Amino acid sequence: MSWHILGAGSLASLWAVRLARAGHDVTLILRNPERLAAYQAVGGLQLTEEDNTQCYPIAAELPQATTPIQRLILACKAYDAEAAVHALAPRLNGAEVLLLQNGLGSQQAVTALLPKTRCLLLSSTEGAYRAADFQVVFAGHGHNWLGDPHNPQPPHWLADLHQAGIPCDWTSDIVARLWRKLALNCAINPLTVLHDCRNGALLNSPEPWQALCEELSLLLQASGQSEAAEGLSTAVQQVLTATANNYSSMHQDVSRGQRTEIAYLLGYACAQAQRFGLALPHLTALHQQLQARLRALGLPDS
Repeated sequence: MSWHILGAGSLASLWAVRLARAGHDVTLILRNPERLAAYQAVGGLQLTEEDNTQCYPIAAELPQATTPIQRLILACKAYDAEAAVHALAPRLNGAEVLLLQNGLGSQQAVTALLPKTRCLLLSSTEGAYRAADFQVVFAGHGHNWLGDPHNPQPPHWLADLHQAGIPCDWTSDIVARLWRKLALNCAINPLTVLHDCRNGALLNSPEPWQALCEELSLLLQASGQSEAAEGLSTAVQQVLTATANNYSSMHQDVSRGQRTEIAYLLGYACAQAQRFGLALPHLTALHQQLQARLRALGLPDS
């Protein structure tokens, strides 16, 4: 069976290269003719691992291609997910879709658009960043968890991922893992934007993210995710230490003048808090401060 990967961001490229060099049939789906032409001009995806850089001439096409899709990794930004799936819907008859988006909200929206398609949720702690268009640097080993809230049976092709060197496991608690990652992102990413700093700089002033962790733990518990709430502050400290020299994904978006995924991180968390009648003043204030910063930079605030 073939793999289609929508997007050429850092994690999408990392998955594409590993699958392709393991001998799997991989095709990138790029959003418009300009992007496709730019990709074809450079000749493929360039991946740097440690001191080794190689270019992989992986096939690419537009969403309007007519080839049926058997297995799709949807690796676009959360705010683009619904439109992307809508464009690909005629090609997805009987397909399986892996959703690799930050935060929460987009997964539910995509699943609702594809009632006859199996949508699997993916949470990753692997580290990669784009050095330039179609040039990706593998920045840190991590792990991937896959799950399906509606079907506990793992797919038969998990062995393909292992064979391709993609560290992954099937989990029955994928929603809890996504909530945990959302909480970690809410406690770290917005602060790095407001203070214009690398992750490690937040260790110098722990009070803000510790206060956020207390409120996020309350939100997780109210959402039925008590296990995800355990040791949240300690987990944030560990992430900050392990990624001290890195810039958060949200900081990278802002630095490039790109739209952030605020609506699927802080926005989603604040909406859920309101739904449960929780007063979370630090989280609410952070959301408002980040929205104001984004507007000042001429970027969307939702």
